[in-house]
Amino acid sequence: MNLNETLMVIPRSLFSIFILYIVTKLIGKKQASELSLFDYVIGISIGNFAAEMIINMDTPYLYGCIAIITFGLISYIVSIITMKSIKLRRIIIGTPTIVIENGKILEKSLRKLKMDINDLLEQTRIGGVFDVSEVDYAIVEANGKLTIMKKSKYNPLTPNDMNLKVENKGLVANVIIDSEIMHNNLKNMNKKEDWLYKELKIKGYRNLDKILLATLDNNNKLIVYEKNKNLEPNKVLE
Repeated sequence: MNLNETLMVIPRSLFSIFILYIVTKLIGKKQASELSLFDYVIGISIGNFAAEMIINMDTPYLYGCIAIITFGLISYIVSIITMKSIKLRRIIIGTPTIVIENGKILEKSLRKLKMDINDLLEQTRIGGVFDVSEVDYAIVEANGKLTIMKKSKYNPLTPNDMNLKVENKGLVANVIIDSEIMHNNLKNMNKKEDWLYKELKIKGYRNLDKILLATLDNNNKLIVYEKNKNLEPNKVLE
């Protein structure tokens, strides 16, 4: 083992992380489940380039950097093009496919997607539906995720269905995290520390030591979660 080559892996790794970070920022923020097939291929390729340029000392490091940046630029350009052209978006990214329509399973759509009935049933269960007869429409999105619309009679009642007026809670702000006051969040909610301490006293808290989290909504509802380091779940998931 060559010690110099071994030590060279460290700076190559650090610089590779920097390059990958820049390219990822360029491509944009997407969760793995949101990636289209094109994005997935680009991501795998960039990962392979990064691994190769770190470990393979025979290949010039610059070549790997150029490859990563090139693929990143291609992804960025394609994202711009697909935002402006619906036709190109359909060709490159793909289109949603209806697999259940009016409660009927469309076998032709399943064959087109190379998807069998077991895959469909698995995806419906993941979507919280265990009985396919409850589904009105099911659509496989371009990223492969299944979107389900239940039949009206199987949807839960909402306040709107019952003509009930419900207050809008808006965004909930974290005003205390791990016994520390989040001053910016408190300010954004148009509240001051004095108000917060007064509310905490009403709830029986003289200081912040026991508070793990405190949240505040637009209706001035303050909810406090205490620290409980010794508390264990009643059930263990395996």
